Amino acid sequence: MFLPALRCLVPLGGLALALALPSAARAGSCEDSFAQKGNPLSGTRFSAEVSVDDLPVPVAIRQLRGIAATRGYDILSEEADDGSMLLEQPRAGSARPFPIIATALAEQAAARVKLEAKLPAGMLAGAGGARTELCAMLNALKGGPEGLAAAERSAGAVSSAGPVVIDALMLSQQISQEADTNAAVIPTRYQGKTFTIKGRVAHVAKDGGAYRIDYDIPRSTNDLALQFGKFRFLTQISCLAAKGQGAYALSLRSGQGIRLTGQYKDYDPSRHVMWFEGCRPVD
Repeated sequence: MFLPALRCLVPLGGLALALALPSAARAGSCEDSFAQKGNPLSGTRFSAEVSVDDLPVPVAIRQLRGIAATRGYDILSEEADDGSMLLEQPRAGSARPFPIIATALAEQAAARVKLEAKLPAGMLAGAGGARTELCAMLNALKGGPEGLAAAERSAGAVSSAGPVVIDALMLSQQISQEADTNAAVIPTRYQGKTFTIKGRVAHVAKDGGAYRIDYDIPRSTNDLALQFGKFRFLTQISCLAAKGQGAYALSLRSGQGIRLTGQYKDYDPSRHVMWFEGCRPVD
C-alpha cells in the first residue's frame, strides 16, 4: 500500500509543494529521471534524482532531513558529510514499513541527489504516485543561501506524526516482529514518537523519581490464547507516569483497563522491554 500510505502522510499543501519547483533545481530533471525496477513478487524499487546548483553535499542531506520529516518519514540514519541518509515510510495499518535511501554526490558546482524506495516482496505500489512523492521531496531542495538556511532549520528534525493509537498487545507483537528483522534500528524508528496505548495493568512500581505502569502482556507467543507464527518473546510495554500523575498511578489496580499517552524513551532488546515516558491517562 505504498502510494495510499504516502498520500495520507502528505499535508494539504503537498500537491502545491510537488508542483512548485525551486529556481535552483533544473526543471523536469526529477520527473524525467524516475525509474521503476523489479516487481511485486521479488520487490519493487522506485528511484528519482535531481541536480541542484550551488548546493554542497552535506547541506543537501541536512536539508532533505527536514523535508522528509515534515512529510511524515522517520529518519533512521544521517551521514551528511558522506552524502547519505536512510529514511523509512512508517507502518500504516497493515502496510509494512520500508526504507528510502538518499544519496548526494558533488557534481561540479551542483549536488546530484537521489532517492530510492525499496519495497518488500508482496507490497503493491503505483508508479505515478511514487514519482509524485519522490519528486515532491527532491524538488523542494534549494541551493545557495536559501538552501543553507533550510538545512540549519532542519537540524535534528523528526516526524511529528501522531500520537498513534494502538492496543498494547498489538504494539508488543509489532516491536517483537521488527526486532527479529533488525533490533538495532528500533530506537531510531521510534525516537520522538508518541503513542496512546490501550490495555490492562499488570502492576505499578516505583522507578527512580516516577511510577512505572506495566501493561499486562504475555511473555511469549506460547502464552497467547491464539498461537500463530514462530515462537518469539513478546516485548513488554512500560509507561513512566508524568509529573503530577503519581496519585493516578497509585490508584491503579492489577487488571484495570488503562489508556495512556506517552513518548518513546528506550528499548532493551535483551530484556524485551520498551519504555515510554511522560505518560498521562486519556479519557
